[in-house]
Amino acid sequence: MPPSHDFPLLPPGFRFGTSTASYQIEGAVTEDGRGPSIWDTFTAEPGRVVDGSSGEVACDHYHRVDEDVALMKELGTGGYRFSIAWPRIQPTGRGAANEKGLAFYDRLIDTLLANGQQPMVTLYHWDLPQALEDDGGWLNRDTVDRFADYAALVGERFADRVEHWIPVNEPNVASVLGYGMGTHAPGKSLLFDCLPAAHHLLLAHGRAAIELRNAGATSIGCANNHAPIWPATDDDADVGMSKIFDALWNGMFLEPMLLGRYPADLMPLFDGIMADGDLATIRQPLDFYGVNYYNPMKVAAAGEDSQIPFAFHDVVGYPTTDFGWPIVPDALREWLVMFRARFRAALPPIYITESGCSYNTGPDENGVVDDQARIDYLRSHVNAVSEAITRGVDVRGYYCWSLMDNFEWAEGYTQRFGLVHVDYETLARTRKNSFHWYADLIAAQPQHL
Repeated sequence: MPPSHDFPLLPPGFRFGTSTASYQIEGAVTEDGRGPSIWDTFTAEPGRVVDGSSGEVACDHYHRVDEDVALMKELGTGGYRFSIAWPRIQPTGRGAANEKGLAFYDRLIDTLLANGQQPMVTLYHWDLPQALEDDGGWLNRDTVDRFADYAALVGERFADRVEHWIPVNEPNVASVLGYGMGTHAPGKSLLFDCLPAAHHLLLAHGRAAIELRNAGATSIGCANNHAPIWPATDDDADVGMSKIFDALWNGMFLEPMLLGRYPADLMPLFDGIMADGDLATIRQPLDFYGVNYYNPMKVAAAGEDSQIPFAFHDVVGYPTTDFGWPIVPDALREWLVMFRARFRAALPPIYITESGCSYNTGPDENGVVDDQARIDYLRSHVNAVSEAITRGVDVRGYYCWSLMDNFEWAEGYTQRFGLVHVDYETLARTRKNSFHWYADLIAAQPQHL
């Protein structure tokens, strides 16, 4: 192992982990009573996914739990963030729990704990039961009640063994891409008419937090996708529009959770959507705040003929991943420092619940996956977290996205985010060089010395 000074050092007790999501890795979409989700439906529609693929098999994690948890133990991580597939627990999103679905997660959780991995469980990572979408999905307020029922079932079964809970992953992405832009399931292009979905996802977060507490959960947080929003130019129109988009992408999701309000400029948009008491329900006490960070965005005012008032520009002057995303680790540090400065006492401890990059490097003739670019990415982003901590930001952990290559939503299998390479023909797992680097990073931390 290289000397420890080659690695960013984090405070004692800092948690390193990995993250995944059910539809992206599990496969087994028709086994043991699982019902169809909106992603099963979406991927079956021609043209929705770049390579025409689906999560039908994915990484076959459903049948490979022991192998995959062994990889985590080898890494030396202390935690694993995964999501429960709602259609496995309630195939139609309603009614009694499917015992075989619960049994799968029972076994996963017990295996994790036996291998030193504390579970961080996400209740909703976008795989809504299709039967609920048929009744309006997240546009229908009734779905919030169904989600609360689901949270109660899961909490009752697992609260005694799960360290951290996240009700909803990235409500901004789920509502804007799923219901606003139509690029994610369920594929509705409603533009600003997606706002009821955003509000209902936030309300579902609050209702689920209440049910989880009632079941005995002791640590509940969130996993919100956040990005610094930069104006494309110094022009007043671009600066103004970047601030409005920042309120929509960031503020509309963090302010209700932390302050019990929507950004003032956006409040009129929720007339007729919000009921009395909704904001108090959304603002549940959070034991941690999860930040999913990938890159900043550059925004300008759109032309008069545009359907939306924003135009998105490339963030130039930085290297990019194979996904074309700019690599700006200092923007993560910037976000964390500004976040603390703005919210102070209202802000609980922070976890980086996702951070990672897509590079499509595969095994060479010797079976080695030399993904040095991912190592550089991870080092620079962990360094950014370390710098934020030295500036007084209380960050408790970093969960790398992702443990393994997987089904990358509308991009199918064309983007690889994993520390572990997956051969989608044979399902063989190959540790990348970044896997070994991450293991060495963890071993170099103060608590291991």
